[in-house]
Amino acid sequence: MKKRLGILYSLIFVLLLTACGADFDGSRTGNNNEFVMDYKVLNKTDSQDLIVEKGDTIHAEIIVEGGSLSFKIQKDDKVPVYECEDVSFSDEFDVDIEESGTYLVSVTGEKAKGSVSFKVVTNQ
Repeated sequence: MKKRLGILYSLIFVLLLTACGADFDGSRTGNNNEFVMDYKVLNKTDSQDLIVEKGDTIHAEIIVEGGSLSFKIQKDDKVPVYECEDVSFSDEFDVDIEESGTYLVSVTGEKAKGSVSFKVVTNQ
């Protein structure tokens, strides 16, 4: 009888774990020059610092296959140089950088599926 109860409790525990939604299911790469994520599930915010020189460009590729995505690119506590909320479509764009420094790229997903790529392109 105790063995059966143990098995029953184990099954209930496993079902409860699978019922909880995952925050992130995918891959992530980030360093001073790029921030790349490919995900089946994104239900959280993730960020990466990019070190950018004046005249460089941040090239962004956003692929939204489901859910919605918000992101921003911001230096210190200044006004974001680029920001989008509730994106539900794919896009590709460049952000020209007018001031050298460290820029924080933040991505927030809500039931999002797809990928993002932010890469520093040196324009010399």
